[in-house]
Amino acid sequence: MQLTWLDSNSWLIEIAQCRILLDPWLVGSLVFGNSTWLLEGKKKTSHPIPENIDFILLSQGLEDHAHPPTLKILDHSLPVVASVNGAKICQNLGYCTITSLDHNQSYIFDNKLEIKAIAGSPVGPSLVENAYIIKDLTTDESIYYEPHGFHSPNLQEEKVKVIITPLTNIKIPLIGPVIKGQESAVEVCNWLKPEYILSTAAGGDIDFKGLLTKVLKPEGTIDRFRQLLKEQNINTRVIEPESWKAIAI
Repeated sequence: MQLTWLDSNSWLIEIAQCRILLDPWLVGSLVFGNSTWLLEGKKKTSHPIPENIDFILLSQGLEDHAHPPTLKILDHSLPVVASVNGAKICQNLGYCTITSLDHNQSYIFDNKLEIKAIAGSPVGPSLVENAYIIKDLTTDESIYYEPHGFHSPNLQEEKVKVIITPLTNIKIPLIGPVIKGQESAVEVCNWLKPEYILSTAAGGDIDFKGLLTKVLKPEGTIDRFRQLLKEQNINTRVIEPESWKAIAI
């Protein structure tokens, strides 16, 4: 398999001879609800849109996962696999083939790849979005992806080769964590026994401005995470992906 981090939560995943665009933000600014005063992200470097994509995979319906400007310019004939809320965004944009996955539902692509939806991040008081296990049915190699670090205890029944999840924490004072890494990532490594874990949701080649940049408080480091793994006698290899640099695993 080959994994390319496209900044923020975005990935190009190549597995089972398939090319998947995961939570793509590829063009334009990242803004939540047109509130540029709250948060606005802009990419420092322009990159070409990846070609020969087999399908789009969306974990959430929020703008940093189902990014409207990106989804508007991508080929609307591409199949989309998404959470219920991500699917609604694509329906409104006119995509032709959309598969909506609720928790514990699966999608099989071309008889060689399985996408299994797992309970993931809470978004608001009553909504839990999707995490995914992406499995090569020809080799049984698999990837677990959860972009905010909220891991379902049901995962203890699974085994994967690669985890993609945050490795550091981001908190809002008096509210709590919006992104969980560190101990949460150690716990999921204990459950899944992966060979590799890759960090995500760590910005990348992006400039952010707005009120949230002053409120959000990062905690922990990748080196501290490595130390936590060592203390737990976990042999998972930690990989810090570089922006738009492919990693062969």
